[in-house]
Amino acid sequence: MKYALALILAVVASPVLAAVNLGIENLVQIIVYLLVVGGIFWLLLWLIGYFGLPEPFAKIAKGIIMIVGVLILINLLLGFVGSPIVNFR
Repeated sequence: MKYALALILAVVASPVLAAVNLGIENLVQIIVYLLVVGGIFWLLLWLIGYFGLPEPFAKIAKGIIMIVGVLILINLLLGFVGSPIVNFR
């Protein structure tokens, strides 16, 4: 069932990928980028829990980390249409 769903999604997504000129190299680069950034943010969240910051400070720190993570994700998605907020290259 999972393979059939993946195949259906691949067939549906192919016109979208062709419309924004995404190649397989770019998709692999984006997946690696998301895994690395996600791992860094997961590690930061884990460190906050590990060190046991007092509750108001821990909640504020987690909120700041989440906001930065969402901004990085938005920047990555805006790169698809050609106008990212910050260009890292």
